[in-house]
This record gives sequence, C-alpha cells and structure tokens, in this order.
Amino acid sequence: MARKPANPYYSGPVTDHFDGIRFFNPEGVEPGNLRDLWKWRTNGERARWPKRVERPSQPAAPAERIGGDGLRVTMIGHASLLIQVAGLNILTDPVWSERASPFSFAGPKRVIEPGIPFEALPPIDLVIVTHNHYDHLDLQTLSRLGKRHAPQVVTPLGNDPLIRKAMPEAVISVMDWGDRIALSDGVSIDAEPCHHWSARGMNDRRMALWAAFVISTPAGKVYHIGDTGFHDGINYKAAAAKHGAFRLAVLPIGAYEPRWFMKGQHQNPEEAVAGMRLCNAAYAVGHHFGTFQLTDEAIEAPVEHLSQALAAEGVEPQRFRPLRAGEAFDVPPVA
Repeated sequence: MARKPANPYYSGPVTDHFDGIRFFNPEGVEPGNLRDLWKWRTNGERARWPKRVERPSQPAAPAERIGGDGLRVTMIGHASLLIQVAGLNILTDPVWSERASPFSFAGPKRVIEPGIPFEALPPIDLVIVTHNHYDHLDLQTLSRLGKRHAPQVVTPLGNDPLIRKAMPEAVISVMDWGDRIALSDGVSIDAEPCHHWSARGMNDRRMALWAAFVISTPAGKVYHIGDTGFHDGINYKAAAAKHGAFRLAVLPIGAYEPRWFMKGQHQNPEEAVAGMRLCNAAYAVGHHFGTFQLTDEAIEAPVEHLSQALAAEGVEPQRFRPLRAGEAFDVPPVA
C-alpha cells in the first residue's frame, strides 16, 4: 500500500517560505499551540454578539459591469466582497453559507444576511481565494458559483485540491508569492506575502499557502488582503516598493482580540490604518468584521476602533470605509 504524502495538498521544492512539508512566515510568528488556544477559549472575556443583525438598508442591485476609470466595491459580508473594475466582476473569499465551519450544525454562525443575494450576482469572471480557513474557503459556495458562473479561480499553492472538489471543471490558477498572471488586456494579478497560516483540521496546519493579491488594471491598482498579522509592516512596505501607490487597499480590521493570541495572525484597526499608509493607498475598505464572531471583541468594536485610529492619525474617515453588508463604495479616481 502506498504511503500517504506528508503534505496532501502540495509537493514542491524548499523555498524561503516552504520547508518541504509546511509553509511559514519568514522571520514571523506562527500561531499558538493547543495550550494557548485553551487559555484563550477559557478566559471569560468573549463579548456577547446579537444573534441577528438587520442590514442597514435594502441593498441595491449591483451593476452588470463597470468599465472606464470606475472602481466599485460591494460588501457581501466578512471577507466576501464584489470588486468591479475594468469590465471584470471579481469575488473575494466568497461565503454565502450560514456557518463558517466544517459542520452545518455548529461553528461560527452568520449574524447578518449576505449583502447581495446569491441569485442577484452579476456574471462572475474571477474568484480570489486567499487561504483555506473556513471563513474564506467555503466549498458549498464555490460549488454554487462553479455551476452558475463558471469563473476562473486564483488561489495560493496547495488550495487547488480542495477547490477542485467543489469546482471540478474550473480553471484554477495556482500562485506562489511573487507570481504574476495576466487576466485580460491590461489586467494582471500578483500574489504577494501576508502574515497568516492555514488549516482545515488538526493535522494539516500550514500545508497550503496563504497570500495577498495585487490586481493591476487601467483604472488603478487594488491591494487585497484576506487575513494578515501586521508583522511590523514588512509586507506593506514591500508591496509599496514593488507596486508603487494603490488606488484601493482592501484590508481586514476584525477578529483581533485578545492581542496576545491574535497579534501574529490578525491585525487590529490601528495596524490596518498604519498598513494603509505604508502601502501608499489612496483609499481603503475594511472587512473581516460584523458577520461571524470569531474572537473576543464586541461586534461594533472594529468600526469604533477604526474611527479612533483614523482620527489619531489625521486620516479622513471617507478614505477608509468599513463597509456594511450590502453597502457599495465607488472609489474616487486618483489624480
């Protein structure tokens, strides 16, 4: 009988962020162990979230396509956003399921309906899956997208075997940090480092890669991060040095408490504001909050702390928008 591979998702040469079995954050901090997890889970500091939150308003139907210098971002919920630019409709980490969990009966439950009903989506050309955590890679949603829209999928190394189960016919572009692919005339996408980790269970930690993505278009560049620790701003500085200024940065601002446990994997709003400035983004959209309770902070804490951080740094609030489900942001052109 053939032995199972040490890594069931990916095999490849050793690199500066892959040791032959597991991926890692160069000069970074890896997630805590089971003892740390237990310490956090039993700390008694978890805020109580409401079981259900109403959308602020009825979401408008999204545009079919947006071209020219237009750039619109619509919040679906958590890390799921619709980015419309250069005639393309792009979904990030799409999750329409009721839970971000391997189980239908347990795990973090959605407290607010998706900002766009699945049936109301415009034709989807591209899906970006940043990593394999359940709040970012949802097989049920990917299966629905494959059947209805047949989009191309872009994802880091090792995530394709999982995605292929849900989308057997999909074109899946698998990328390492530093890779670039062309999407259409004048549009390309780069995979870049972010400080995070991956796992679907207890025995596959860091066996698939995580990444940030830069979408380069004639209407400007978009820097999208699904999850990241701040990591002293190293990756933000590197992105600016490589890509120049960004019209928009899409940055996580939630799931950050307690800091002693979350600092290496989830930045807080203050760090997100620092990241926006370090990567030279004219505007930013905040996500990864207000949909699934993953950590200890209250449901409104990310928005409140973001407001305080922007004021402390002298950044106009309209430049960094924490979008609510169904809210759309038409990003102003950059002169």
